[in-house]
Amino acid sequence: MQTVFSIAVDALAYGMVLFVISIGLSVTMGLMRVVNLAHGAFAMIGGYIASYAAHDLGLGYGAAVIAAIVGTVVIAIPVERFLYRRIYGAPELTQVLMTIGITFCIIGIANYVFGPTLKTIPLPSGLQGSADLGFRTIPIHRLFAILCGLAVAGGLWYAIERTGFGVKLRASVDNAAMAAALGVRTEIIYALSFAVAVGLAAFGGVVGAELLPVEPYYALRYMVTFLVVVSVGGAGSIPGALIACLVLGGIDTTGRYLMPEFGEFFFYLAVIAIICVFPRGFAGRTK
Repeated sequence: MQTVFSIAVDALAYGMVLFVISIGLSVTMGLMRVVNLAHGAFAMIGGYIASYAAHDLGLGYGAAVIAAIVGTVVIAIPVERFLYRRIYGAPELTQVLMTIGITFCIIGIANYVFGPTLKTIPLPSGLQGSADLGFRTIPIHRLFAILCGLAVAGGLWYAIERTGFGVKLRASVDNAAMAAALGVRTEIIYALSFAVAVGLAAFGGVVGAELLPVEPYYALRYMVTFLVVVSVGGAGSIPGALIACLVLGGIDTTGRYLMPEFGEFFFYLAVIAIICVFPRGFAGRTK
């Protein structure tokens, strides 16, 4: 039972970290119709900035997280303005080639500026150690990751489904020309959506650094993982992405606990099986 409980906690924490990072990619792919393979690179930037802020500037964990989010968004704004706007509505192959190129550029610049070594983000005392539940202890950082995932899921769902911004975003996606004719500033809507997606990637990169270490080729190592999560959940669906992260996180964690020699075999086997049954993902949107 202890093993089962440990697997459940680690799987839930891992799934929530995947969700926080991947949900921004789900938004850009499902709502903005952009295949952004550079999404993981922005998560890596967030991790690098947080590590630099904590180690070199001596900032606390909270300040490092804020610096990571703000710094990554500031870097992403000109990238969106001068590069991404050129591929909105472009063929998928064009988007893939552009964003892969951006990924390699970000990797090169990050390694030149911060060095080609694994980066750590020291946890505050409040997130270290374990919480005693009476019958079992749980690492506090795992609980923190789970709560962050739940908060992001609820907040993002509310923003898209229950606010004026969400209405304008969905209108811009369905018919950009008509939305613009009605006074919606579609370029600003896309820029804000991109900033939110990038900010979430940076936040997930910092919160999940204990589970997904920030290292020189982070963006390439986890690129397929993030893309798979979005595909299985259904691009643009927050509940679908959450379900996909929990299911795939549980399968991957269980496989690594019980049969570590198989590596990611069970993860990708589950992906193949799910896509065969749900070609559009758990909650894919029809075009």
